[in-house]
Amino acid sequence: MIRFHSIITRIVALHILALAATSIAMPLALYWLLNQAANTLLRDALRGEALTIRSYLHPQSDGELTLDIPADARPLYSSDYGLYAFAVLDAEDHVLFTSRADGGALFVPSARSVSEWTTRYSRTGSTLFGVTVIQPIGEKLYSIQVAQDLAHRDVIIDDVVRSFFPRVAWITFPILLILLLIDILIFRRALAPVRAASTAAASIGPQRTELRLPEQSLPKEIVPLVHAMNQALDRLESGFRAQRDFTADMAHELRTPLSIVRARVDSLEPGPSRDALRADLVNMTRTVNQVLDIAELEAFIVGTDSKADLQAVCADAVGFMAPLAVEMSKTIALIGDAGPVWVRGQAEALFRAVRNLIENAIRHTPPGVSIEVEVTKDGSVRVLDDGPGIPDADRESIFRRFWRRDRESGESRGLGLAIVARVAEAHDGSVTVANRPEGGAIFTLKLRPA
Repeated sequence: MIRFHSIITRIVALHILALAATSIAMPLALYWLLNQAANTLLRDALRGEALTIRSYLHPQSDGELTLDIPADARPLYSSDYGLYAFAVLDAEDHVLFTSRADGGALFVPSARSVSEWTTRYSRTGSTLFGVTVIQPIGEKLYSIQVAQDLAHRDVIIDDVVRSFFPRVAWITFPILLILLLIDILIFRRALAPVRAASTAAASIGPQRTELRLPEQSLPKEIVPLVHAMNQALDRLESGFRAQRDFTADMAHELRTPLSIVRARVDSLEPGPSRDALRADLVNMTRTVNQVLDIAELEAFIVGTDSKADLQAVCADAVGFMAPLAVEMSKTIALIGDAGPVWVRGQAEALFRAVRNLIENAIRHTPPGVSIEVEVTKDGSVRVLDDGPGIPDADRESIFRRFWRRDRESGESRGLGLAIVARVAEAHDGSVTVANRPEGGAIFTLKLRPA
C-alpha cells in the first residue's frame, strides 16, 4: 500500500481516483439520461402521430372503417421512404390498413404487450421505433401502430444520442481536471496557516525558546495538537531556563572564591608550588569565564540593525591576546584589509569569537609558531598558524562542547571553539577548519556583510 507523507498529496491522489471513476460514471449516467429523454420525446411524438392517424379513421354504417389521409400528409407515410410508418389492426390483430408495401403489421402482434409502449424491430437493416395505441372507434377497439425508421434522414434525436460520447463525453475529464486543480489551490490556501505554523516551529531553538506556534486561523482539527505542542514548549522553556540560569549563577558564584584563592596564592612565598597553584587558578578562571560566556550566548540574539567593524574587532582581539602569545614564545600579526569591514553582528560577541580562535591557536601549537589573523572584504576572518594542523577525524568534533583530543590534559575544557560556533550560529554565519598545504591549520569565521 502506498503511503503519502503529505496531506495535499494524499488528498490529490484520492481525488485523482475519484476523478477517474467520475469521468467514467458521469458520461454513462448522462448518456442514459439523454437516451431516456430522447426515447420519451420520440414516444410522445409517435403517440401524437397515432392520434393523428386516429383522426383519419371514420366508421361506416356497416361497421367497417375507412381511412382518409389528406393528400398533403400522404408523403409522411410513403412506403418508399416516408418519415412515419403505420398499421391499423382490429381486435383480432387483423391488419386493416398499413403503410407497408407487403400489407403487414409493423410489429408482430404476439410480441406486443399493452403495457409496453415502445418496441424496436429490425427489418432489412433498419430499426423501427414505435408505439401501439389502443383507441375506441365506434363500438370497437382498434390498435394503431406508428413507428419511425431511426435511419431516416429527418430523425436526428437518435443521432444526437449516438454522437454524445465521441463529441461531448470527452470534455468531462478536462472539466474534472480543472476542478481538481481548483481543489488543489483551495487545499493549499486552507493549509496556509499550517505551513505558517511549520515555519514558526522551524525557528524555535535553544536561542528562541520564547517562540510559540500560532493558533489563530488554524483548522479546528489541528488546534488541539498545536495547543498541546505550545504547552510542551512552555515546559521545555521553563526547564531550559532553569538549567541556563543555574550555569550562569554557578559561574558567577565561582568568580569570587577564585579571586580570594588567587590573592592568597599571590601572598605565598615564591617557588614552584606557588607557580603551579597560580597556573591552575588561571586555567580554572578561564574555564569559569568560558562557562559564563556559553550561558550568556544561549540567550543571545543579534538585532536586525546591528553591525560591527570586523577589522576593528580583530585588531582589539589581536592586541588583547598578544601578551599571551609573547609569553608562550609565539608571534601574532593582523593582516588583510586595513580599512573598515562592516558585517551584520554585535561587536562584543564577535570579539569573544575571534579571541577564542586566537587563544585556541596559541594554546594548541608548539613554541615558535607564527599566528596570523586575516580580515577580508567579504566579511571573513581567517586565523592561520604553521603548527601541526588538525587531524581529519577531529574536524567535526572540535566545535562540540567539552570535547578534548587529550583527556588527560588539564589545559583546556573544550569550550573555546564551542563559543565560536555559537557566535557564528547567532550571526547566521559559519565556522570551518582546514589544514594548510604547507602545514598548519586555518580556522575561517564567515559572517554576513552589513
